[in-house]
Amino acid sequence: MTTTTKGITALLAAGLVTGLAATALAGEIRIGVTMRMVSENGQKYGQMVVDEFDMINKAGGINGHTLDVTLLNDECKSDKGVANANKLIFQEKIHLLVGSTCSSVSLPIVDVTAKTKVPQIIPHSTNEKITQKGSAWVFRVPVSGRYYAGVNAKYVGENIGKKIAYLCAADAASQNDCEAMQAQMKSQFGAEAAYVAQVQEKEVDFRTHMQKIKSAGVDGIMIAALAETMARALVQSYEAGIPASVNRIGSSSASNSPVPAIAGDAAKGVFFTAAYAAADDRPIARLFNEMVRQRYGIHAPDHDFSQAYDLVRIVEIALGNADLKLDSANLAADRTAIRDAIANVKGYQGLASGPISFCAEATPQCRDGNRTAVLIAYTKGGKDYVTEVLARVTMPVDFGLK
Repeated sequence: MTTTTKGITALLAAGLVTGLAATALAGEIRIGVTMRMVSENGQKYGQMVVDEFDMINKAGGINGHTLDVTLLNDECKSDKGVANANKLIFQEKIHLLVGSTCSSVSLPIVDVTAKTKVPQIIPHSTNEKITQKGSAWVFRVPVSGRYYAGVNAKYVGENIGKKIAYLCAADAASQNDCEAMQAQMKSQFGAEAAYVAQVQEKEVDFRTHMQKIKSAGVDGIMIAALAETMARALVQSYEAGIPASVNRIGSSSASNSPVPAIAGDAAKGVFFTAAYAAADDRPIARLFNEMVRQRYGIHAPDHDFSQAYDLVRIVEIALGNADLKLDSANLAADRTAIRDAIANVKGYQGLASGPISFCAEATPQCRDGNRTAVLIAYTKGGKDYVTEVLARVTMPVDFGLK
């Protein structure tokens, strides 16, 4: 069955209508959310998830049932994420877990949800190992890093050059992005890394690395890190005298608005792969951009906003199709029914540039639902940054798997 969003009218209603009284409904579907909310954008990602579920309640719920949502901050710390997951599962008795933002948190949570047999749907984490664990209980809405690496490497090798330096932060997503990019450059072009540096996420001084990269005479620099770290590294690359002719390549977190806001002019020309571009000219994208600006004061929503929105829509479809009893005696059966209903979502068309589909097998082919990466470049930095779409590429379902 092919599924779509309920249309742009519903999207706008979800974003702009306020003050509706929630109807008293029978039964509750309990949803737990754990996300990284240590930055302003991170807080707004979490708020968007809660707001969108709340709008479903205000519109009448799902099959006569309200959604009871608990939002927790895991701060991108794996131990806190696991603690949040256990609290939500054992104390809140949730039917569904949403999370997390950081791959380093989602990875250990997959083991928790697999053991407790609770469906987990991931809003932002890209590390390819998440779905390679073989859990029957996990689904990924964002594009897997294995697809991003293939698209990035092809563009770089054909348009930039093969002598690439890598600055890789310690978080799981950045490590995966760096390793996968290097592997793809070698596989597609026989190119070895010109320079590789491993840095800590809280590190603030990259000038020694930048001087070494400058001396190496590279064609490009890949900076894989969370947004604030990436922005600092971009600025310091210019302070070290590396010219604009040396292309700056970002990991998917380059799409987050703190990157151009903090990096300013140093963001211009940076290109990266993501799941959504604010420069998308589809009507649904233009209206979504306006909704996010009005609701959250964001100049241009990055793909973490769009993925949070698409996740809620997919969950809404799945819950609507699940046969739920919603009593304590049937908690395990309801969790299984929700898992199976998510697995049956096929061809969802939303804000992502390509369809999102799942299936029942506990494999990356079935659980990496979004295979369409968007290649994006900044044409202007600063808070009023501007992007352009370079390409959209849908990858084969088996790409990057050994």
